[in-house]
Amino acid sequence: MKSILNNSRFSIPKRTSQSAALSLKLIVFGIGKLTVAFPIERVHKIINCTPVHGSGLSHIGITHIDDREVTVVDLHQRLFGFTQPTDIQAKGYLVNVQSAQGELFSIPTANAPTLMEAPLSRIRALPESYRRSDTLEIASHVIMLAQSEKNLTIFLLDVNRLL
Repeated sequence: MKSILNNSRFSIPKRTSQSAALSLKLIVFGIGKLTVAFPIERVHKIINCTPVHGSGLSHIGITHIDDREVTVVDLHQRLFGFTQPTDIQAKGYLVNVQSAQGELFSIPTANAPTLMEAPLSRIRALPESYRRSDTLEIASHVIMLAQSEKNLTIFLLDVNRLL
């Protein structure tokens, strides 16, 4: 079976009786009121938050993980213009993702990310016009999943558009 990842964009196979049951494993977490995800293949590891260093004037910082320096992208600040109100460094997590070029990025989140599976039939590409005109230009696809009494909307992030 061909990989559904194609240059960090998704190439959804044509639906057949065999592929109808296919799903994509995701690491899902919240950023503000949004629910976002990365394909599990892009996630290097999830760790407890470590101190982030930087000027605080932008959404970019740096942290030390193991024996390397890793760029931290504060998605909350990038998307909403201000850092998250909670003290993430004391009790949050870093989702470490790897770009197609092999560079690691960390995304801070207040709550523990979860592993979910999304049927390929529920994954839709976001229109380019939306991506060009919204701060969610870093999202490539949207997933609608039924959960309990309401639908869950998950924006699938493109790691190569983080910076």
